[in-house]
Amino acid sequence: MKTLIVPALAALVFVASGTATAQMDHSMHGAAMAKPVASAAASPKADATAMGEGEVKKLNKARGTVTLAHGPLPNGMPAMTMAYKVKEAAWLDQLQVGQKIRFATDPADGGMTVTRFELVK
Repeated sequence: MKTLIVPALAALVFVASGTATAQMDHSMHGAAMAKPVASAAASPKADATAMGEGEVKKLNKARGTVTLAHGPLPNGMPAMTMAYKVKEAAWLDQLQVGQKIRFATDPADGGMTVTRFELVK
C-alpha cells in the first residue's frame, strides 16, 4: 500500500505545484514601475524602415553578400565593417566597390540581411 501512495502523492504535489506556479503573481511589489516601451513607429531604433549609411567594400555574388563599412545603425549596431546578405541577388549587379549607400536591414534575422538600399548622391 505504501508503494502506491508515495508515487500518487508525488504526482499530486507535482501537478498542484505546476498549477500554483502558473497562477503566481510575478510582479515586483514595491519596485519602481518600468517605463512603457515606445511603439515601433515612435522609436527610430525599433523602426524597421530606418536606414544607416555605409560604403561598399566588397561584393561576393557567389555568396550573395555585400561587405559594408558603416557607422552606427538605427538598430543599435555599432560602427563596423561586415558582410551582409542581400534580399535580392540582382542588387549586387547595381552596386560597385566604393559606392556610398543608405540601407535597411531585417530585424527578424538580427540585422544580417540588407532589405533595402539607396545610392547616396
